[in-house]
Amino acid sequence: MTDYASAYADWKTRRLAALKAPDGWLNIIARDRLSEGTVSVGSAPDNDIVLPTGPGQVGRLTQDASGEVTYHPADGGAPIKLELSKYKPPRFTSGSLLLEVTTLNGQNALRVRDTASTAADAFPPIEYFPLDESWRIAAAWVVLDAPKGLTIDTSKSIATEVAATHKAVFSRDGVTYELLATHGTPEAPQFVIRDLTSRDSTYGACRFVFGEEVTETSIVLDFNKAINPPCAYTDFAVCPLPPAENVLPIRIEAGEKRPH
Repeated sequence: MTDYASAYADWKTRRLAALKAPDGWLNIIARDRLSEGTVSVGSAPDNDIVLPTGPGQVGRLTQDASGEVTYHPADGGAPIKLELSKYKPPRFTSGSLLLEVTTLNGQNALRVRDTASTAADAFPPIEYFPLDESWRIAAAWVVLDAPKGLTIDTSKSIATEVAATHKAVFSRDGVTYELLATHGTPEAPQFVIRDLTSRDSTYGACRFVFGEEVTETSIVLDFNKAINPPCAYTDFAVCPLPPAENVLPIRIEAGEKRPH
């Protein structure tokens, strides 16, 4: 237990550092959807996308009919055709701003962070349930007979289509539960969950759990590492909501509690 507690404490330190990082979730100042055409970006009021801080003129973004986006820096630098990616959005900088173009369901959006923001300094510690090693569960990792197509709603009411290929099956107090992995990677499948603690203790929309130690037939679900989604910390995030299969009729008193 001592080794596990120590590793868990290290994980919590890394978790908080990631939230507070320059590319974390605490310093986002804007998110604007893009459409075909050209928009100017900057803090000056004559821009199409007016930012609350940063250079008066950041540059222009042009989205063509196929959805490709090109950034034209205001300083006259060469245009940059952005390599769009769902999992690794292209980034560029202007002054203290870190800008990226995200893609969801084929729809692009400009997301802007202010790396000079003091929001991380004012962020309080994350509250957790007491560590309970019984919530670190070795589950069966079961391949579905066929990929299951799901329409997943999001915190911004943007429906997304996913295909689940596996489920985690585990027992707790003599009852068997199944969770679908709807996001993540083969090495770290992501489970979007909600349980009865969402009524009073945890974030109402959902929490995320990432599978560990994945083999062909097994996976570890550590609910002590159940984390709040980005939308718990910023209105500029778009977070998936849990499928019906992942809404559990039990209290999982482990992991992160609801932010104040």
